[in-house]
Amino acid sequence: MKPKAIGIRDVAQRAAVSIATVSRAMNNPDAVRPELRARIDAAARELGYIPDAAARALSSRRSRTIGAVIPTVDNAMFARGIEALQRYLSPKGYLLLLATNGYDPEVEQRQAQNMISRGIDGLILRGDVHTEGLRRLLATQRIPFVNVGVYHPDKPYASVGADNEAAAYRACRHLLGLGHRRIGMVAALSQHNDRASARVLGVRRALGDAGLALDPRWFVEVPYHLDDARQAARRLLPPAAADRPTALVCGNDVIAYGVLLEAERRGLHVPRDLSIMGFDDLEWSRHLRPSLTTMHLPTDEVWTRAGEYLVHTLAGLPAALHYEVEASLVVRESTGPAPA
Repeated sequence: MKPKAIGIRDVAQRAAVSIATVSRAMNNPDAVRPELRARIDAAARELGYIPDAAARALSSRRSRTIGAVIPTVDNAMFARGIEALQRYLSPKGYLLLLATNGYDPEVEQRQAQNMISRGIDGLILRGDVHTEGLRRLLATQRIPFVNVGVYHPDKPYASVGADNEAAAYRACRHLLGLGHRRIGMVAALSQHNDRASARVLGVRRALGDAGLALDPRWFVEVPYHLDDARQAARRLLPPAAADRPTALVCGNDVIAYGVLLEAERRGLHVPRDLSIMGFDDLEWSRHLRPSLTTMHLPTDEVWTRAGEYLVHTLAGLPAALHYEVEASLVVRESTGPAPA
């Protein structure tokens, strides 16, 4: 005979609490005292009890599932952010459902629609380049969502991130302060990527304030790949010193790694011949030789705050609609005074 399934009543008896208390602990962990929740969790583990997600969703009208659509998993920043988000959501009793869109807003809309059809409670999106169809869908279905990686306090929907234009402005000002006047940029592809385009605007604004301009010969957009960054560096770093920039701002650290590798291959000394500035402050940036000067973005904080916004909103608790994280300049070995 099939053994009797363990139910919530069994957990309540083992933990010596009411069924209602077990239900609260399962559906809203923060509503139960930590020591009581630990006792209920221990009883559930001992009995091998697994809550019926479908039944919980029917009774509470919540699936306790948060969706996240990111451009790609082939990016250390996204991987780290998703890990931080899951660390926050899991103790709150939420499951994370993940999808990628390859920087394509139409794909993003389809992925979001699939998630909504599966009953997600909230959604996290990267940036603020979305189709009008997706915006209407989220509004009509009343799905709370938050844009991560951007800070848009003028918008009526939630955002958590840094001011990318201001951060890039500061990065370029660092190079200007070192005496550089021939400054180029290897940017990320800006189509459907508002973070990349904002960083380009920041560099242009810093140069403009110094009475300079971004020379078209020294500006290129590339995907977030080492090979593409190296190819761009070959174009921007010709043999004649008079024809190349003395400093390059890179759209992120991965692009900066490619530029560093190609500069070394061409016999250039960094930073004596060429200063290189990154963006994001990935783990490898401090271990390179020369170590990479970059703009540090608190990725863990961004994604944790995004999860916190959704969890609080779904629980009816106060939640700040916009949250700005600070991008800080980290000066290392890859930048130095401009060549004479």
